[in-house]
Amino acid sequence: MQIPLRTKLVLKKYLLFVVGCSFLLVTRGFAQADGPLGHVADLRRGVTSARASSWDATGGNADSVVVKAGATITLADLKGAGSIRHIWTTINSPSPNHLRELVLRMYWDGETDPSVECPIGDFFGTGFEYEDIPGGHTGQRYKSWSSLPITVYGKAMNMYFEMPFGKGARITLTNDGTVDVKNFFYQIDYESYADARMVQRKGRFHAQWRSEITKAVADKDSKGINLDGKNNYQFMHAVGAGQFVGAILAVQGLSTGWPGEGDDMFYIDGAADIPSINGTGLEDYFGSAWQFREEYSYPYTGLITKGPEDWTGVHVMYRFNIEDPIHFSKSLRAGMEHGSANDRSDKYTSVAFWYQTEPHEKLEPLPPLSQRLLTPYFKVEFMPKNLPN
Repeated sequence: MQIPLRTKLVLKKYLLFVVGCSFLLVTRGFAQADGPLGHVADLRRGVTSARASSWDATGGNADSVVVKAGATITLADLKGAGSIRHIWTTINSPSPNHLRELVLRMYWDGETDPSVECPIGDFFGTGFEYEDIPGGHTGQRYKSWSSLPITVYGKAMNMYFEMPFGKGARITLTNDGTVDVKNFFYQIDYESYADARMVQRKGRFHAQWRSEITKAVADKDSKGINLDGKNNYQFMHAVGAGQFVGAILAVQGLSTGWPGEGDDMFYIDGAADIPSINGTGLEDYFGSAWQFREEYSYPYTGLITKGPEDWTGVHVMYRFNIEDPIHFSKSLRAGMEHGSANDRSDKYTSVAFWYQTEPHEKLEPLPPLSQRLLTPYFKVEFMPKNLPN
């Protein structure tokens, strides 16, 4: 039977309409599923919500633990498969340096080398400045800020990065200081899974703290060129398959002048001579442009602290590669130039966050406490002009 031309055109338009609607529904579904609220209505079987915390098991109000000087306590020792979804903590300590003295370590699936090793303040992106207020507070300064995975309000610190595990998870806290912590309050909210296959395809969470005074490379040596990144400040190095999801960086300017012409550089799966991904400037990677003008806090990028206008002092920034993770199959070396072609010497301190397969390459050893403490005291040397330092 021959179908009239007019009917064919109507059918064609109808089919295009159906296909188009189906495409919109599918893409809309994917977009919703990928957002932060994408799975909030999902009803999942075999999932049990639980919490490890400092609550007073007697029913009283003593909802904290003491962390004695030199001691290590276990915050959570979880069995089976599951995923940590949220960590909250607040601290009452007489020590002015407790945010660097207290060290968090996290172990997944029975491993003996931690996947996370970080001073607690840096882990939550606070305590990078030292204040000395006559008649008031002396010590590391808490700074409120907010992003999608981390928020700090006053002395309340929150972390929302997912931390999956297949056989178990252990989180410890060590007090490297000489003063007891009177009150350490915490909540670790997690899910337990009846089937370990629910985390089979998930990477394990990693975080590494680093700090160094970078060494300036003279222009006569670099010729203004840097491709191999050998003198870059390094956020992290990993062996295995995974994805880099961001960093918090504090730059303490040791001389006047803009330190931000350095690029972010990522060397993926053994790349060495030229970066796999190369940025266009420090402030560009952290979501700004044409230097930093003011403090800002957005879901994925922000400037937590803006120091003096001459770029001395401490400047703290963050970038979370959550929508745009840096994927690697064999290895990753991630870092940042310190000035153009590494022409500046400043103090860089960072925490890098990533997920990867296990076993992982052993993290760089955490330096002793004396080398981790803030260095807030300095003297000024006057110069006739701005010189590369």
